[in-house]
Amino acid sequence: MTRAAPLLALALLTTPLHAEEIGRVGVDWVGNDIIIESIADPKVQGVTCHVAYFDRSLIDRLSNGNWFEDPSYSAVDCVQTGPITLGDIDRDGSGETVFSERQSLILKSLRVTRIYDEPNNALVYLAHASELTQGSGKMSISVIPLARP
Repeated sequence: MTRAAPLLALALLTTPLHAEEIGRVGVDWVGNDIIIESIADPKVQGVTCHVAYFDRSLIDRLSNGNWFEDPSYSAVDCVQTGPITLGDIDRDGSGETVFSERQSLILKSLRVTRIYDEPNNALVYLAHASELTQGSGKMSISVIPLARP
């Protein structure tokens, strides 16, 4: 049991967090919604991101087909919600996934990736779709400036 605790803690720290739904806006009469979720960055204390994305209704899925997939549209905005403390973050240009949520049965997910812009002392958060068969050009970014040391 003592050996399992550090492994569980490591798994929790390296797994992207799940978001908390804070709002749902109906956009049409068939029940399509825009969902807004809140995500605290697990490795940067004091930063919270809000992600908005489209959620198709059952009526829309029945009438238009494409049962197991939501559109790739998304938006992200991140804010400083307290003193910022950088944890052990990935500092290379490819960034690090902060949040990932499936948007289709197997091929597509919505991701929020954090990139540390060290020369400009800022954190860049990118919301984008990740598709197995083709990338998506639909994206949104948010930038958090960091205080100069």
